[in-house]
Amino acid sequence: MSNEHSHPTKDNIVVAFWLNTGFALLEVAGALFTNSVAIFSNALHDFGDSLSLGLAYYFHKKSSKKRDDSFSYGYKRFSLLGAFINSLVLVIGSTFILQEAVRRLTKPELADAKGMLVLAVIGIVVNTIAMLRLRSGSSINERVVSLHFLEDILGWIAVLTGSVVMLFANVPVLDPVLSIFIAGFILFNVYKNLRQAFRIILQGIPDNVDLEEITQKIKSIPGIAGIHDLHTWSMDGHYNIMTLHLVVKPLTPHADLEQLKQEVRRQLERMNIQHLTIETEFEDQPCELKEC
Repeated sequence: MSNEHSHPTKDNIVVAFWLNTGFALLEVAGALFTNSVAIFSNALHDFGDSLSLGLAYYFHKKSSKKRDDSFSYGYKRFSLLGAFINSLVLVIGSTFILQEAVRRLTKPELADAKGMLVLAVIGIVVNTIAMLRLRSGSSINERVVSLHFLEDILGWIAVLTGSVVMLFANVPVLDPVLSIFIAGFILFNVYKNLRQAFRIILQGIPDNVDLEEITQKIKSIPGIAGIHDLHTWSMDGHYNIMTLHLVVKPLTPHADLEQLKQEVRRQLERMNIQHLTIETEFEDQPCELKEC
């Protein structure tokens, strides 16, 4: 990543981190003051987002390290560690919230609706500022983390709606119901993030790579007779790697081989492949690999 994009990325993440962490501390105090488990659920989510931002900042620096004797592909996959750590924190916290919410369903406790309303409005404003700041950035880290703030905004809208209802009706059970909804929403997104992370680690085909389209595109290049032993995987969900065997006609000159390989590289750069390894073979040349 160039220095031109690196500094804005770090600045955006740092600003969002302090906005989110400061407000999360305010939420904890507000949750105790209003006796609202729904607000405490949002506080937990915001602390999880702060952890995510801190890890995003750290791994943004770490993943930009080049290859060395320990990691031949570089450090890009280190960004997945943040996803696992953050997910673990959110699962543990959400489990605690669900236990407390279920207890309050059987023994409802009155929450301060006016206090909840004020915190909900502040929460929507703060999280919107952080989300817009990150969405304006150019890095994948910023755009992905901005989704966490979109989730927070939705959670605060739910709290706002519940607090307005409780201002006019005595329904203390609404607070734990909202907290269960927020915790369930958090766990659902944790599941999606972990599923994507495991897919990357297990070297599944990247979601943004269409093998059939790639195969057809390569075969349409004049001078290429076929393609086989095609493999692709991703380092971090963004930086994709591919290896393939390119079959060309017999007696193709060396200069033409190099030209064909360069053309394949140009085509695949436009199709979300950032790292490509090509082996060339002639049509009459035997291949020892199983799928040739």
